[in-house]
Amino acid sequence: MITLIRKQNIMTTRWKNFIAVCCLALALTHVSLAAERPNIVFILSDDQAWTDYGFMGHPEIKTPHLDKLADRSVVFGRGYVAAPLCRPSLASMATGIYPFEHGITGNDVGGGRNQRAKLDVPVRAAFHQHPSFIKMLTANGYLTHQSGKWWEGSFKDGGFTHGMTHGDPKRGGRHGDVGLKIGRDGFKPIIDFVDMAVEKKKPFLLWYAPFLPHTPHNPPQRFLKKYSKPARGIDVARYYAMCEWFDETCGELLEILEKRGLADNTLVLYICDNGWAAPSSNADDPHQKLWGSYAQRSKSSPYENGIRTPIMVSWPGKVKPERSPDFAHAIDLFPTIAAAAGIEAPESLPGIDLLDESARKDRKAVFGVCNATHNMTPGNPDGTLQYLWGIEGDWKLLLRYHGKDTTQYHKLHVWDTAPVRLYNLKDDPHEKNELSAEHPEIVQRMTKAIQAWHPVNEDLGKD
Repeated sequence: MITLIRKQNIMTTRWKNFIAVCCLALALTHVSLAAERPNIVFILSDDQAWTDYGFMGHPEIKTPHLDKLADRSVVFGRGYVAAPLCRPSLASMATGIYPFEHGITGNDVGGGRNQRAKLDVPVRAAFHQHPSFIKMLTANGYLTHQSGKWWEGSFKDGGFTHGMTHGDPKRGGRHGDVGLKIGRDGFKPIIDFVDMAVEKKKPFLLWYAPFLPHTPHNPPQRFLKKYSKPARGIDVARYYAMCEWFDETCGELLEILEKRGLADNTLVLYICDNGWAAPSSNADDPHQKLWGSYAQRSKSSPYENGIRTPIMVSWPGKVKPERSPDFAHAIDLFPTIAAAAGIEAPESLPGIDLLDESARKDRKAVFGVCNATHNMTPGNPDGTLQYLWGIEGDWKLLLRYHGKDTTQYHKLHVWDTAPVRLYNLKDDPHEKNELSAEHPEIVQRMTKAIQAWHPVNEDLGKD
């Protein structure tokens, strides 16, 4: 009997030791996985045309730091945003859904500037009901920092653990307030945050959305001198200089990581919110007048200079550098970040993981919208709809709409009365040759695809 008890005790002890070892192994595995979760740096340019980078082939604008990032990234030259305007574009990046789904279709609700803050409250409240990759990362142990452009209240409202934007309309908060100092006035808030995250041994997210190359176009003199030429308008020279200034700040940001030995375990994503609000002096189309000084087919428009952007994803040792011919879209950022962080994204997201090559190959088309700039209509996102667009292969189709409430403000595209416009982007990347009359079958097929993607109430009235 004593022998039997001793054997049972030995077996019990061995079993406890086995369980303890297993628990330790699981704990160590958990720690290892946590330690391997990548830091995430999200770089967002502000008002920059898709052509205006060295790595995209611009003959004069120099972007050496972004060129270097491109060399170690998968670069999607055919990247697109959900909307060609700051606020709805950023909202779709964060949530991974389209403007008509999250409700942010323009920069402001209607009314004068004094009414905007009050009218905006329910719009922001509705927006914050949606998941975002920011809230997802925060909920899964990431420290998250906001700097630069941010429209939806304070950084805390957005789900960031740390940040710069206070979002108080009484203190001038609208689209970034204090956060807009980042890059233009150094990097101390980011440096302090990164050092804190390193000390706490926590993975982190940096939302770096500087007010660059957005107006005011006040670049350092060394850049302005470089781009000033007798035959070039000073407005264009200032913009070119702003592009290189933005690039320089990207180099400074990435250097912060490199100096701390963080670059190898950091996922870097790059995108621009929308195209440059190009001055009409730089336009070659007689219809390009906007507010008397800006080109129509640029920011706020569904043309390539409004919606197209390079998208880059860099992750040393995990992402093979290449120039991909595949489509990429702003709605893909959420699922891409979630997959890299080992976190399950909502199944309802329409985007794809950009690092999933099979998913990229399966995608045949991308879509987007264009609404009026200032007069959002809460509860009726299509009330200010101006265009739906779709791109399938080399073909791009624009469907023109006149929302019921666009008359409250000057319509940005009043010159454009054509109900449809068709372009072949391979032969005509700058959309100079409209081909709908020559290819009615393509127009019909793509119209059905666009309307199936987002059915619009026929009462809205397509011209």
